[in-house]
Amino acid sequence: MGRHRRDDAVLARRTRRRLTRHDSVWNDADMTDAAQPPVLQLRVVIEAEDYEQAVAFYRDALGMPELMAYAEGDDDRVAILEAGRATLEIANPTHKRVIDELEAEGRPSQRIRLAFEVTDGAGTTRRLAEAGAAVVAEPVETPWRSLNSRLDAPAGLQITVFEELEGSEERALRDGFGTEAERD
Repeated sequence: MGRHRRDDAVLARRTRRRLTRHDSVWNDADMTDAAQPPVLQLRVVIEAEDYEQAVAFYRDALGMPELMAYAEGDDDRVAILEAGRATLEIANPTHKRVIDELEAEGRPSQRIRLAFEVTDGAGTTRRLAEAGAAVVAEPVETPWRSLNSRLDAPAGLQITVFEELEGSEERALRDGFGTEAERD
């Protein structure tokens, strides 16, 4: 346990960037005493009964590079995979139902669902199905211009694979998009 904390501290020092706050967004800066954001990393921890299958699926089939792995004893193993940028999407029950309707023809998703942005939604969906995921819903274009599919994946997770079909600048011009502060 102690080794995990020490390794996490080393990782945090290696990957920490100086950041400043501007218009509710953290931006890179070359300032020596810049404020640090309160959260440096979102790490989702999943328990996988079939560890080897889960690592092969997420690391090899989905393509998430392995940052590090730990083993303490015969059967104590964990792999930490790089997932690019992390966000926490908080949806109210109405929006969750809208997403379920759009992505999966109304079939309800789990309370927590992981969504992975990829560059080829259809190709990634096919590749993950070949690697053992069950396709819940084939790729479909959403009203906000992303191509989304839904899959039941290893470790008991339901995932969404999505490909953005337009940039965030274009999307921000659409009705209904913005921030909570802009809605008030």
